Amino acid sequence: MSIGWQTWTLFLVSMTALCLTPGPAVLLVVSQGLTRGALASLWSNLGILAGNTTYFVLSATGLGAIIATSYRLFTVIRWAGAAYLIALGVATFTGRSKVLAVGPASPERGAGRMFANGFVLQAGNPNSLVFFTAFVPQYIDPAGNVPMQVAVLAVTTVVVEFFVLAGYGVLAGRASGFAARPEFATVTNRIAGSLLIGAGASTLALRRT
Repeated sequence: MSIGWQTWTLFLVSMTALCLTPGPAVLLVVSQGLTRGALASLWSNLGILAGNTTYFVLSATGLGAIIATSYRLFTVIRWAGAAYLIALGVATFTGRSKVLAVGPASPERGAGRMFANGFVLQAGNPNSLVFFTAFVPQYIDPAGNVPMQVAVLAVTTVVVEFFVLAGYGVLAGRASGFAARPEFATVTNRIAGSLLIGAGASTLALRRT
């Protein structure tokens, strides 16, 4: 037995709403879209999806719960993730980040580098692990075909997030002409940097579930 249509629809609506909420992943895609265009932002998009898929699989198989309840391991992940987000936020705020700061296009980066930046950003945010560990199991019927249900939810998550992030990338790409304006870049970097620092602070406030 696979997942029911009502359950799947509820998951689809919930996941779409959550993906639309701006976070570090959206900030990265938008910054790439503004600086390098919509097509270039797709590589960051794919890296983010790879990071999310990793956390999704961990949560669906129960490993995420083990990590989240292991005090030492969870503390290491939490502090490392918070330090990364805060450091990235400070660098972005000052316009020195090579990953996320908006400004005149720098020398073209390889697709692999942009993919890796997306993966590291998402994997370095333990909020995703805690979220999926608490969120995904609610939509799985343990009496049914669990692997099939996990596969359906995983594919749904990837497809929804891909199109949401691609949409942000397209919108940012259309505004890429503003990225060359110093005043626009300064304001954008300070907003993005502040949001990343806030995300890092919220990561420090995470507690085991």
